[in-house]
Amino acid sequence: MSKSEVVALPVPQGGDGVPCCPPITSGELSQADAEKMAVMFKALSDPVRLRLFANIASHPGGEACVCDIADVGVSQPTVSHHLKKLREAGLLTSERRGTWVYYRIAPSVVAAMAAMLDMRG
Repeated sequence: MSKSEVVALPVPQGGDGVPCCPPITSGELSQADAEKMAVMFKALSDPVRLRLFANIASHPGGEACVCDIADVGVSQPTVSHHLKKLREAGLLTSERRGTWVYYRIAPSVVAAMAAMLDMRG
C-alpha cells in the first residue's frame, strides 16, 4: 500500500453504519481487514493527530475550519501534514470553502473502529 493511498471502508447502503470488519472477539481477522484497520489506528497513534481528531469531533456542528483547530502546539505546515494523514486514512473528509478548509469526522469509519473493538460480541 503506498503512503498516499486513501483507504475506503465499504459501508452498506441504507446508512446503518455496519462496519467492514467483524468484532475482534468474533474470531480471526482477515489479512485485508487487518490492513484496513491498521491504517486507521496508525493514523490515530500520533498525539497531534489524535488531538486534531478530537478537536474536530467535539467542534459544534460536527465540522471545524482548520483555522479553529490548528492550536495543537505545532506549526501550520505540520498541522496540514497531520490532517492529510488523517484524510488519507479515511478518518476525515474535507471541503474547501473560499480560502479555508473545513473538516468532518467520517462517521461510518469511526463506527467500524468502535464495532471492531466491541468486546461484548
